[in-house]
Amino acid sequence: MNAGMDVFYLLLGAAMVLAMHAGFAFLEAGTVRTKNQVNALVKILADLGVSTVAYFLVGYGVAYGTHFFASAHDLVGATNGLDLVRFFFLLMFAAAIPAIISGGIAERARFVPQLIATAVLVGLVYPLFEGIVWGGRFGLQDWLTATFGAGFHDFAGSIVVHAVGGWLALGAVFHLGARRDRYSRDGRLIAIPPSNIPYLALGSWILVVGWFGFNVMSSQSVETSSGLVAMNSLMAMVGGMLTALVVGRNDPGFTHNGALAGLVAVCAGSDVMHPLGALVVGCLAGALFVWGFERCQKTWKVDDVLGVWPLHGMCGLLGGILSGIFGLEALGGLGGVSPWSQLIGSLAGVAYAAAMGFVVYGLLKKTIGIRLSAEDEHRGADLSIHQISATPEADMQP
Repeated sequence: MNAGMDVFYLLLGAAMVLAMHAGFAFLEAGTVRTKNQVNALVKILADLGVSTVAYFLVGYGVAYGTHFFASAHDLVGATNGLDLVRFFFLLMFAAAIPAIISGGIAERARFVPQLIATAVLVGLVYPLFEGIVWGGRFGLQDWLTATFGAGFHDFAGSIVVHAVGGWLALGAVFHLGARRDRYSRDGRLIAIPPSNIPYLALGSWILVVGWFGFNVMSSQSVETSSGLVAMNSLMAMVGGMLTALVVGRNDPGFTHNGALAGLVAVCAGSDVMHPLGALVVGCLAGALFVWGFERCQKTWKVDDVLGVWPLHGMCGLLGGILSGIFGLEALGGLGGVSPWSQLIGSLAGVAYAAAMGFVVYGLLKKTIGIRLSAEDEHRGADLSIHQISATPEADMQP
């Protein structure tokens, strides 16, 4: 009975995280210009397909030292296929990596090279760090526990998923360069407004709802599920949203992404923080996202279209570190965390991801190229890659 309940529990969580990929798609489709909306939708879906094959054949084995090359009878075993649905659940986390990157490289990235990058990242790069943190492989967790009294704690992936995805995206954005019409010749920022605010808002809402499967179901069993995780996720989401609303001067893009910033940051410590601690973490993340996005675009000339490096990279790093502070019993948390382990694990994760992002996309750039031609970028990825626009019927009108 317990195995069957756990199968259903994880299946529900996996389905909720699967739905988050629709959120990624609509968030990107609403942010990019109309001529790139189709590419946003297709890219997220194609990345999901490539991620599934890469993670099934290679990635899951790299992370957890297991595989599925056995008979169906053996795979189901006595646990109703619990290992299979656990793979489904963790696959959705792995597939979030290219979905995160997609928003940063939008409007000028070639299609096939990105699918190749997805296969490498989900098959090898991401699972290696996933295995270190969640699979207990390669001894890092044992060393941190022996040295600081607790291992690196990342309950639902502030570092493993979000920070890794965001810092991988930084390398991709760097190698691609800015969109051709993003900056003037003298370096001034040229405004490119979102194409569809309702799509952007819909994407954010889908992600917010799915996030409660992403976080709460990370316990991976009914018996260990906790209402504290749900409460902390809610408080961080609200904190990020309200802070971004104020700091971002009522901007709808900042407000909707601020909610996501809070959720990114709380993932690591959502099972150990006090709700007030989660609220503070969410508020800090919302402010950090607005500051980071504006610095990227205006000061540092990093043309990260959806701001995935500030949102997932910076806020994920913030959450990984702060879980070692607000998770302490002295601050109302449940304890069992070490500030030093959180600092070391978080910095190790972003350093690894940043290095691999520069390496993988740098190699692809030198070998097959990763950027659309000037003409194709001007036409838009929809017509250049998919030969159809987001409004094909309207395009047929005389």
